[in-house]
Amino acid sequence: MDTQSDFPAPPPGCPAHGRVPLHGPEFQANPEAYYDWMRRYGAAAPVELAPGVEATLVTDYSAALQLLQNSDTFRKDARRWRDLNEGKVSPSSPVVPLLAYRPNCMFTDGADHMRLRQAVTDSLAKVDTHQLSRHVDRVSRYLIEQFSSRGSVDLLNDYAKLLPLFVFSELFGCPAEIGDRVIFGISGIFDGINAEKANEVLTQSVGELVALKRSNPGNDVTSWLMQHHAQLTDEEMAHQLVLLLGSGAEPLRNLIANCLHLLLSDDRYSGGGLLVEDAIDDVLWNSPPMANYSPHYPVSDVEFAGTKLRAGDLVMVSYAAANSDPALAASREQQSKRAHLAWSAGPHACPAKDPAQLITVSAIENLLNQLPDVELAVPSESLTWRPGPFNRGLAALPARFTPIRVDKHPTQQQQPVTSGEQSRPNTKREKGGLWSSFLAWWRV
Repeated sequence: MDTQSDFPAPPPGCPAHGRVPLHGPEFQANPEAYYDWMRRYGAAAPVELAPGVEATLVTDYSAALQLLQNSDTFRKDARRWRDLNEGKVSPSSPVVPLLAYRPNCMFTDGADHMRLRQAVTDSLAKVDTHQLSRHVDRVSRYLIEQFSSRGSVDLLNDYAKLLPLFVFSELFGCPAEIGDRVIFGISGIFDGINAEKANEVLTQSVGELVALKRSNPGNDVTSWLMQHHAQLTDEEMAHQLVLLLGSGAEPLRNLIANCLHLLLSDDRYSGGGLLVEDAIDDVLWNSPPMANYSPHYPVSDVEFAGTKLRAGDLVMVSYAAANSDPALAASREQQSKRAHLAWSAGPHACPAKDPAQLITVSAIENLLNQLPDVELAVPSESLTWRPGPFNRGLAALPARFTPIRVDKHPTQQQQPVTSGEQSRPNTKREKGGLWSSFLAWWRV
């Protein structure tokens, strides 16, 4: 479908012809304008994820569901990615760590996918929701304690970003010296800042975690995965952990922050008539934390939703655009709250949406209960969003509140948690390691 001559003026930063760029501050400042522009191509549009990295992005809700559910025509194995195989995409591109093949349940098909997926779902099913809730409360209390006496905070970087990383480090049994590097690696590959190095650190650290749990298993997801009858190899274990830790922590960071942004900026939530769960559904529909992802590859040349695709083309789904598809406008109020695509759909739908929902609700309710008068410190329209094709995430969320005094245990007063040597466990780690500091706080 080529009617570009009939298009209105494109959004700032968007070329009038060719591929629509999903990188740069212009896209993140107003993605809805880009999605409106892309819809004029039809159900799918040609996009550029990073300089030189081309893809087709599905923006239509029905077409997105068809793609996600059609594992015969579209496969997940990124070794099919023709442009990477032919050298058109550099392995050092900042988007490659999130798209390149890994032997885990996201990038496999058929029997391999079923085996790895079952290991994940069975292991996650062993998570005690009451214990998880208590741990979220504990992490939340620790993080709030770090800034509650100041009267100001960056709710993104000082709270929403750290809480899921800490929670997942606990769930997966990461000791301090490994957990600190896992946090560094996950943050780096999603931010696209020195992503190649971050990916190397993350892979090495989860490899060490696997080796540790082989010799010293515990009551944690890593050990349960290892003990599963699927008998994952060490390589499969490491890449399964990269998937679970990364896809758990990063989207939750954005979901928590996007919900807090909505709660603190939208008058509908100021009167108390709507619940935190309502805000979460609102965000998952209108500002999903993973806006564009779900990479697929056609098995053979095919015409899909009016677009001709070649075997091995990179095809992705825009959850954000599909959720806001104008064709849904008339029926959206009647649809199930869970009909959105923020958790994906089909055989590769997110297996951890229930614990993710629990963590998000607890994190937000704890913050609002402890800081009841918290409010944005800057106008909502002045906030900036992180660049990148995949996420819908704020760069910062400045807030203010009435400072509160935290009554600490006398031992804690004598041994404050700092990034200095006195608060470190007896393990070698980088200065200021976040997970180490939390463990030191909890142990005193």
